[in-house]
Amino acid sequence: MFQILVVEDDKNTRRLMETVLTRYGYEPIPACNGLEALEILDRRHVDLILLDVMMPKMDGYEFTNTLRTGGCEIPILMVTARETMADKKRGFIVGVDDYMVKPVDEEEMVLRIAALLRRSQIAGERKLTVGKTTLFYDSFTVKDAEQIQELPQKEFMLLFKLLSYPNKIFTRRQLMDEIWDMDTESEERTVDVHVSRVRERFRHNTDFQIVTVRGLGYKAVPNR
Repeated sequence: MFQILVVEDDKNTRRLMETVLTRYGYEPIPACNGLEALEILDRRHVDLILLDVMMPKMDGYEFTNTLRTGGCEIPILMVTARETMADKKRGFIVGVDDYMVKPVDEEEMVLRIAALLRRSQIAGERKLTVGKTTLFYDSFTVKDAEQIQELPQKEFMLLFKLLSYPNKIFTRRQLMDEIWDMDTESEERTVDVHVSRVRERFRHNTDFQIVTVRGLGYKAVPNR
């Protein structure tokens, strides 16, 4: 059973999240602020953190920065009433993995948790397998039924990102923010160029395809 640390100072919201997580088979561990959460992390195993921003003693930004500075890579889903782009950007800069604005849809929250846990497992193994194709993160290498290729870093990260979330649509902006970082001066057209290069490299691969979703972006579709 995955253990999820729920860091939320509002008692009613915290209990609601605990109820939802329990219903979906997770084990919630409650904490009312960042300092208490740090103490829990010293003595308990945690697979994922649900994190509020505005809390007494230590807010969500400071808590996240403390973890990341210390080398902790536990996935963090920030759930907060703060919804401006500046708030979201600050969250991603300090190291959160995903961001939801209250009030949240319970089903969407659980889906995002599942995706983050899956991604964390992939990152821990440092490889991703789709059919007969395996991506090796440490060497930016892809092995399939026909060949082994070492990809340029951006092409590899683009392919790894898309295949980590099969059938999920990513906008060009989302891909730019994560792979080229949020302060890049590159244009979104850069994503199109890299997708074209990846498609050309794997034009004979029968395990997956990268599909253009008109007006939105791209998704990776595994061939079942």
